[in-house]
Order: sequence, then structure tokens, then C-alpha cells
Amino acid sequence: MPLLGAFIVPHPPLIVPEIGRGQELKIQKTIDAYNEVAKRIATLKPETLIVISPHSVSYADYFHIASGLKAEGSFQDFGEPNVKISVEYDEELVNTISNLAAQEKISAGTLGTKSKRLDHGVMIPLYYINLQYKKYKVVQISLSGLSPLIHYRFGKCIAEAIEKIGKKVIIIASGDMSHKLKADGPYGLSKDGPVFDMEATEAMAKGDFLKLLSFEEDFCESAAECGLRSFQIMSGAFDGKAVKSELLSYEGPFGVGYAVAAFTIIGNDENRCLDDIFEKQETIRLENVKSKEDMYVHLARQSLEYYVKNGKRLTMPSNLSNEITQQKAGVFVSLKMNGRLRGCIGTISPTTASIAAEIIRNAVSAGREDPRFDPVEEYELPYLVYDVDVLGKAERISSMKELDVKRYGVIVSYNGRRGLLLPDLEGVDTPQKQIDIALQKGGISQNEKYSMERFEVIRHK
Repeated sequence: MPLLGAFIVPHPPLIVPEIGRGQELKIQKTIDAYNEVAKRIATLKPETLIVISPHSVSYADYFHIASGLKAEGSFQDFGEPNVKISVEYDEELVNTISNLAAQEKISAGTLGTKSKRLDHGVMIPLYYINLQYKKYKVVQISLSGLSPLIHYRFGKCIAEAIEKIGKKVIIIASGDMSHKLKADGPYGLSKDGPVFDMEATEAMAKGDFLKLLSFEEDFCESAAECGLRSFQIMSGAFDGKAVKSELLSYEGPFGVGYAVAAFTIIGNDENRCLDDIFEKQETIRLENVKSKEDMYVHLARQSLEYYVKNGKRLTMPSNLSNEITQQKAGVFVSLKMNGRLRGCIGTISPTTASIAAEIIRNAVSAGREDPRFDPVEEYELPYLVYDVDVLGKAERISSMKELDVKRYGVIVSYNGRRGLLLPDLEGVDTPQKQIDIALQKGGISQNEKYSMERFEVIRHK
């Protein structure tokens, strides 16, 4: 029995009348669409609902699938402990998804359960579905920090599992849109917020799942979106299928976007094997990035790739110019993969004989020694994008008024502890935020009498 269909739904707590207490009437379009979703589900009579939630326990490199026989949750965190949702888990489907993911070398399963409570990303859809239909089991799936491509391919595993066990299943992709639609909203306004919602809802209406894979990470972070990776997993479940797509509603009166969409399989379509298409596009994009790398960035790439493949440090190449071999400076090397930070290590002042030597050393440190990340593996090397920041001389300042987050980085120091933040970073838009992050990195309290320095950088990409 194939997948019956899927729905994208939001999860604002106030849509539950006991919580909203009248405020939910301001998103009546969303309520009407939710009721339509529940009606369609009741007509289809699925045996199992797969609910993908951004608010379930999540890991950077692992898709968590809730385990056990049953689970319950309440809206206690939103002031209504007596409003509860209980579910029975579909163990057969959970195990089948886990096994198929393992065969595809996708890290997923039931390990790492931290709580048996249902989260509101799961409960809010079920609240409305339960008004019209209750004869279902649940599979609860979380997101991960893995790439859009892996989320999509995990969705393919889910579809294969559904086909294999022959159950009637519907996927619920729970997720809000941008959280930054209005200046007077709870999260403020980002210029990218309305743009993200417009482009994402257009993709939903057209069934353009390739678009849902292709948003750049910096753009998504600026828009403060919530549900994109839920939608990417759902998209993968329709790989190779012709899909009827309907955008049932969209609104954002509180500064957060709420979209409801429905998707139904209407046949096969070999042109919609989108992971292969996306992977080819990414390969072309990354080759273009590499072709434009300057000497500094190319050296960083050479250094890390040589170390990962050979287990020893790169010998200084002989074809470097004097500007990189005869000058000294502090250097930071930053790595990104799939638009997300993958490592960043640097030196505030020079510790080697040249900028080139500094790059060679710090590139390896960024890839292998950043304590926030696992060491870079060889299979990741083609997907890495490098930045190299060469630091100018730091100068003492007495006030944050002397900072400009676009132009200057900042160093804070107190009693042997130091914290540094580079300039022109996504999301760091005020000197106060810049200093706060630097203090945190240095383990320095705001109450301590720290000193400040500013510096400029030359950024190589």
C-alpha cells in the first residue's frame, strides 16, 4: 500500500482554543485549513501517522525516532496541563524505517531518547486530527543537523518502509515558516522573513520540492524559519512520484508565518528523482566556488585535505607569493558545509614564521581540533567551503561606540582570559551583541572589568 499523502501544518500553541482563549480567531484561515486536513485524514482512514517535528529531541548527525509503546503530552508549558494528547507508537514501522536507513548509511533510529513526552510540534496537529479521527498509531520523527540532501534521502527511506510493510500511512510535516515577519512581532523583522515565506509557499503550491532543498542556510537563518527540514523529509517520501499540490492557507498576523498544504501522489514521474538532480547542482556550485578561490583559501584547502588523506602536515608549497610567505599575521580559518559552520580555529597574533604557515596550521586545527565538532572526515572534503581571515593589528578601545560590527572584530580580555569575535558575521548586528558573544567565548562575566580591542581583517573566500 503506497503512501496515502502528506500535509504541511504549523504548530502555534494559541491555535488550541483552551490556550488561545479567543486569540486563535485571528488565524481563522489556518484553523479552517486544519479542519480541512483533519476531514481529509478521516476520509482516508490511515493506520499510522508519521509526524515530523522540529521540537522533538534532535541531534547534529542523527535522526531520532521516538521509541516505546506509548507516549503522552500535555500543554502544561502553555498554561493548560489538563489538555492532553496520548498516542500508541507503531513499532513495526519504526523498526522498518530504522533498518532501511541503516542500509542506506543514514544515521537514524531510537537511540538517545531523552523524554517520553510528546512535544507541541506533534500534539497540535494531533489535537485537530483527533476532533475527527482517532484510529491511528504514530511514528514521531525529529530533525537533524545533516544536509538537506540527507533529509530528503531519509524521506525516501520512510516511503520505502511504508511500501514494505503495506500499511496505510499519512505524513504530517509539522513546522512554522519565518519567525521574523513583523517589526512588532515577538522575534522582530528580517528582510528575508517575508521573502522566505513567499518563495516557500510558492514551492508548496507548485510541488516544487527541489526549491525546498535549495534555500541557502544563511538566508534561512536570517529568516528564522522553523519547518524547512520537516518539509525536506516529507519531500523525499515523494521521490519519483507525480504529485498533486495544494496550498490550503497562509497567514502571519503575529509575525510568524503559518502555512497549510496538502500533497497527494497521482502517478510516477522519473523526472522527479530530485536528490540526484540536487546533488548534480551542488557539485557544479561547489566546483564553481573552488575555481574562484584565491591563494589564501586554496592553501587552506590544500592543507586540510593533505592532512586528512595523509595524516601529516603539508610542506610549504614553492609557488606562493611573497605577500603570504614573507609577512606575519594572526589568521582564522573557517569551514562551512551545507551552509553550516563545520569548524573555526585561529590565532589572534602570529605564532609561526609567515601567514602561509599560519594558514597551513590553522586549517588543520579548524578541521580536526575544533572542540565543537567531530573531526572532518575524508568524505566531507569535497563539500567544504573555506574562509580565511587575516587579522590586522589590534588597537585598544575604551567604549563600544568605537566598534562597527561590519568593519571591526573585537577582543575582550580579563585576568588572562580572552574572547574574540570576527567582524561581519551573520546575525551579529550590534556592538553589544558582538561584545556579549566575545565575553561568552572567553568565559568572562559582564560584571568583570574587561578590556576591549578592535581589529580589522582581510577576508579571503
